[in-house]
Amino acid sequence: MKALDGVRILDMTHVQSGPTCTQLLAWFGADVIKVERPGSGDATRGQLRDIPDVDSLYFTMLNHNKRSVTLNTKLDAGKDIFTRLIVECDVLVENFAPGALDRMGFSWERIQEINPRIIYASVKGFGPGPYEDFKVYENVAQCTGGGASTTGFDDGPPTVSGAQIGDSGTGLHLALGIVTALFQRERSGRGQRVECAMQDGVLNLCRVKLRDQQRLAHGPLTEYPQYPNGTFGDATPRAGNASGGGQPGWIVKCKGWENDLDAYIYIITQAAAFDGLARTIGHADWLEDPEWNTPEARLPKLDRMYDEIEAWTKTKTKFEVMEILNPRNVPCGPVLSMKELSEEPSLRATGTVVQVDHPERGPYLTVGNPIKLSDSPTDVRRSPLLGEHTDEVLQAVLGLDAAAIAAAKESGAV
Repeated sequence: MKALDGVRILDMTHVQSGPTCTQLLAWFGADVIKVERPGSGDATRGQLRDIPDVDSLYFTMLNHNKRSVTLNTKLDAGKDIFTRLIVECDVLVENFAPGALDRMGFSWERIQEINPRIIYASVKGFGPGPYEDFKVYENVAQCTGGGASTTGFDDGPPTVSGAQIGDSGTGLHLALGIVTALFQRERSGRGQRVECAMQDGVLNLCRVKLRDQQRLAHGPLTEYPQYPNGTFGDATPRAGNASGGGQPGWIVKCKGWENDLDAYIYIITQAAAFDGLARTIGHADWLEDPEWNTPEARLPKLDRMYDEIEAWTKTKTKFEVMEILNPRNVPCGPVLSMKELSEEPSLRATGTVVQVDHPERGPYLTVGNPIKLSDSPTDVRRSPLLGEHTDEVLQAVLGLDAAAIAAAKESGAV
């Protein structure tokens, strides 16, 4: 038994934010029925293809463990099938442009009439306000949610993150909202709306920067690289690689950095572990020197301190540095490339990196479920081919016979 066995999801999502959400629910055992346009399907099936005429990795890596049906909801016959699916499902998830489902004739009020117990979940770009009708994509969300303005170096432009905090981050928020609404339904018997705005999701992940915005009113942010020689404006600045947790941190070069773009390691100079760090890098003298032996004394010269740390790390590989410093309780972590992560045996062993076989494109790697439940293990199954389960769903879920399915196909509804 899996955690969400018996929960049926009507998945109207596409691209990344919505599919991230529904894939997570599918991994936990929900029956996710992905509704796609006949003939073309989710746009990502054909985007960023690395192999001609097969589903792209962009699609396959976001749509595991789902069933695919094709449905033309512009036709009356298609709308009838869609209505029947709403009756049979516990959750409807969509990330269309604002108002798209309403224009199809399926407002929240209409959906409630069809199935009062259904959870109707949506990803939008913005919440209610002046921008609510605007479209949003990943990097737009990062810019409008505070991510870009606080990422990068203080002498450079705003920078977006490589992590998909706008799309995938909002999808994770939405999944939590859905399971929370399902839990409440067990007591109330009623469905409800669940809405996640991408701007809100990014801002939630940037909450420490809003913390710093308020601290700024009471003086300089002493853990930022602008202190003490730079200047602060009236907004939270970009902080480069400085730690956001109140402990000084920075990325330093390791052996081989001249030829390896990822030969770096992050080191946090936590006060409690400074003794071991100083001795390890050959600066036991700092421990008796009032210019260095307190966090307050080190704060104005963090750049000099990290220059000394880097002089030592450049004589070691990033993995050697980690092996030396961790027993001394110095928080540190190597900068790992996607190649290194994809080949890491421990990630394969835990199911965090999984090889999946696909009937058209062959084997590929994907990220598995990052959330591990002791009593609900995840098995990652390949993404569906376009319309692969149309007949199966129409028959098993809606109870249509062979003649009715043939008629639906003849009409162009599926």
